[in-house]
Amino acid sequence: MRAVVITEHGDPEVLRVVDVEKPQPNANEILVKVRATSLNRADLMQRMGFYPDPFPGQHEVPGLEFAGTVESCGADAKIWMPGDQVMGIVSGGGYAEYLVVHQQQAMRVPSKVGLDDAGAIPEVFVTAWDALVIQGNLQPGGWALVHAGASGVGTAAIQICKAIGANVIVTCSSGKRDACLSLGADMAVDYKTEDFVDVCKHATNNHGINAVLDVVGGEYLNRNVATLALKGTIVQVGLMGGGSTPFNIAALMPKRARLIATVLRPRPLEEKIALTQRFISEMLPMFEVGKLRPIIDSRYPLENISAAHRYMETNASTGKIVIDVC
Repeated sequence: MRAVVITEHGDPEVLRVVDVEKPQPNANEILVKVRATSLNRADLMQRMGFYPDPFPGQHEVPGLEFAGTVESCGADAKIWMPGDQVMGIVSGGGYAEYLVVHQQQAMRVPSKVGLDDAGAIPEVFVTAWDALVIQGNLQPGGWALVHAGASGVGTAAIQICKAIGANVIVTCSSGKRDACLSLGADMAVDYKTEDFVDVCKHATNNHGINAVLDVVGGEYLNRNVATLALKGTIVQVGLMGGGSTPFNIAALMPKRARLIATVLRPRPLEEKIALTQRFISEMLPMFEVGKLRPIIDSRYPLENISAAHRYMETNASTGKIVIDVC
């Protein structure tokens, strides 16, 4: 089968499409013929050597999500049938014509979403929902602050907030404000010219933000604390702005607030299955009624994976960059 392999760590040119052995499903796994996958920041980090290969000793094939058709099932995999359209999150291997995944980590592709677009759903929607609702305890009527509002995670987060009846303020560049507002953001703050702390205080009448979803880190941390409501939560899901910064923990304490760092990829299989099954129950129906939809910026064929990575590094995209595999 064709797959994108990281031949060494470095620039996008280290990515090569080569022929590798097709994987075979274990007893509780399914083999999926991949129609589409999408880029994530972790893919870029893995390519540069900053994210460990989850399957050492094998070909290093990146890719954290997929949409495709069930090709075959392991001996004990009874949930799916060949021909079923599924999507999901994997630890790696999404940039390939075939992959294997535990049967309970696969989700049925919503009927309102085409198979070629469904590859833009799993990673960002599960990440945003887990951060804001599960860990951030965002409630209807509450306020969320989402950084990088035009990113894949950001565009998913905006929709999730509105779907559950919460308010959301996002930060973004000036050229992406309209896109964020059109998705339902209550306010879009130009991070270069405006102070999101002041905007959050004014918008909430000094009540503060209940849940912050931050992919930036760095100097945003102390400013995030300044936006928080009593018992608010900051959920750190990325570090685009750096992982080290002086932090005034004394500002967190009187608010009885929480700072949570989270990742999906290294979680045990049991946790991933539980999260997937809860997402299926609580969020997947919202795609069927049109409250949630993947936001796709652009598409690239598998052979142009290096160009797709270069484009993502420009930070020009709004939503997801999809890779058409088969």
